[in-house]
Amino acid sequence: MAFHGSPVRVLVIPGLRGSGPAHWQSWLQGHFRRAVRVEQDDWDTADLETWATRIGETLAAEPLGPWIAVAHSFGCLALAQHLLSTCGRTAHGVRGALLVAPAEPGRFALDDLPLRQRLRLPATLLASDTDPWMSAQRAESFAQAWGSGFVNLGDAGHINAEAGFGPLPAAKKLTEFLIHRVEQSRRPERADLHEFSFAV
Repeated sequence: MAFHGSPVRVLVIPGLRGSGPAHWQSWLQGHFRRAVRVEQDDWDTADLETWATRIGETLAAEPLGPWIAVAHSFGCLALAQHLLSTCGRTAHGVRGALLVAPAEPGRFALDDLPLRQRLRLPATLLASDTDPWMSAQRAESFAQAWGSGFVNLGDAGHINAEAGFGPLPAAKKLTEFLIHRVEQSRRPERADLHEFSFAV
C-alpha cells in the first residue's frame, strides 16, 4: 500500500513507566512535526496484548499514512506483537521501526518464541553491553529474528534517562534515515517496503 502525498510521521512507543521529559524519546518527539506518542492507561503494568492493541488504536485515530515507529524497552515487544498480528499486517501503516533496548520477554513471564518472527519492514535495533533488561547477545539474536539491523552502543545501560540519555543523536539519525527510506520507496514501482531489509 502506498500513501502518496501523506508525510511520513513518527510514532513514539515508550516502555514501562512511560518516557518522561528527560527521556530521549521526548527529545526525539520534539524534533519531528506531527509526531504522535502512544499513551497507555497503566504505565506500571506491562500487558503485551493491551499495549499492542493501544498501538493499533492510536494509529486508527490518525489520518492514514506511513509511519516510522520508535519504540523503547517493553514498547519494542508491544510493537512486535502489533506488527505480527493480523491487524498489524494489513492496516497498521508502520513502514519502518527503530527498536531501542528491548526488554527481555521472560522478565514479564512471556514466551519469546511468538515474538521472534521476521517483521518484514526496514528496522534497526539499538542495544547496550550493560543493559540490565536484555543482554547485547540476546538483543542481537532478536535483531536477527526480526530481520533488523543491529547497533551496539557499548556501555549505555538501558539507553534511558537514568543512563544519561536525554538527547540521543543516533536515534534521530536512524529515524531520519528510515523516513528517507520510506520516502524513496514511494514511487509506484517500489511501493512495497516489506521487500526491503535495513542494515546499519
